[in-house]
Amino acid sequence: MLKFAHQEHHKTYYYDSRNLELIRPHLAQNASADVCVIGAGFGGLSAALELAEQGKSVIVLEGARIGFGTSGRSGGQAINGFEDGIDEYVSQFGFEMTKKLWEMSLEAIDIIDERVAKYGIQCDWKKGYATLALNHRRMDDLIAIEQSSRETFGYSKMQLWDKTQLQQHLGSELYVGGLFDSNSGHLHPLNYCLGLAKACLDLGVQIFEQSPVLDMQLQGDKAILKTDKASVSAQNVVIATNAYIADSPKSIHRGSARKILPVESFIIATEPLDQTTADSLINNGMSVCDNNLLLDYYRLSADNRLLFGSDSSSNKDMIQVMRGNMLKVFPQLEQAKIDYGWAGPIDMTINSQPYFGRLAPNVFFAYGYSGHGVALTGLAGRIIAEAILGNDERFRTFEQLKIPAIYGGKWIKNLAIKIGIPYYRFLDKFR
Repeated sequence: MLKFAHQEHHKTYYYDSRNLELIRPHLAQNASADVCVIGAGFGGLSAALELAEQGKSVIVLEGARIGFGTSGRSGGQAINGFEDGIDEYVSQFGFEMTKKLWEMSLEAIDIIDERVAKYGIQCDWKKGYATLALNHRRMDDLIAIEQSSRETFGYSKMQLWDKTQLQQHLGSELYVGGLFDSNSGHLHPLNYCLGLAKACLDLGVQIFEQSPVLDMQLQGDKAILKTDKASVSAQNVVIATNAYIADSPKSIHRGSARKILPVESFIIATEPLDQTTADSLINNGMSVCDNNLLLDYYRLSADNRLLFGSDSSSNKDMIQVMRGNMLKVFPQLEQAKIDYGWAGPIDMTINSQPYFGRLAPNVFFAYGYSGHGVALTGLAGRIIAEAILGNDERFRTFEQLKIPAIYGGKWIKNLAIKIGIPYYRFLDKFR
């Protein structure tokens, strides 16, 4: 049986502060739809919502619970652009293609704005995001990003802050400066995911939980997706399993899993802080990350908890490791109690570029968001829906990205993580 199948939500701050209780039945009898979506996270629900808005019948099959994966456990940061910088894309794909990708990354933020407003999703959506530099060499990288975004694409929503300007908003001595983006932001990921699910249900989408897809067979212009209880016949399929694609049967991923490297991300949440203490940490509501290869990221929740995470794996006690990282940034939190600690898998690619494609003319997939999934999943759902509805121009732009494969199975991937993380830590010391 699949590792993620039939599981309940992990205990996290997000789960305990959810504002909707959506329990959906498992698929108990055979059904049919225009489109079957595998996975009830951001990407799958985004595609389902876009298609339902256009009158398509949609069935969503979720192996565990809505938002069980990273969609319900992530840092919640919605960031424009991609993990690789703009200059990398220009050098690989040229200006015109890079401009299309950049504009779509901005649209990904707009999609969150639109859906929160249109469907009344209560998810603490707040604008403001800063990338911070730990030394002057890394500050030069931020200067280059701001200049490239402004001069190449006319993007004017970024501000460079020196140490003095940064400390007007952040109570840490650790950084030499930062780059603030007023357009990116953060949200409560599980509440956003549940809000998308409710919007789908209101439009007639059928969502079945605890219904892992065990097999997919293509028969002419249709696909048959089998669960442990029943099956779905659909004209089109959307695979939105993200980091869990490696645990899916080969008949579903058909080799695409070789290009995904699941990496654990860890987050802790402090007890609620008094307003004075919270304001002494971050006083403008922004979310924050540094620009290490293995980065730390953090923000305040709506009830003034500090949520602090890291994109690095460890065999040590995760809560103590994260607490130590947090105290390097905010030593004033020495007495703060840690109420929660949890992990979740991020679907990375070797070159950190998103991996969108087709396994057949009627079977679409999108994963490999590499830490930018809160925003890019919404875009992926929209452009997959466009392709299913007959216009695949924007989807084909992403299909041109070249993603290296990892051969050798799970043990090679595990070895890559074990070797790669110490290596990146070593590089961070000298960057």
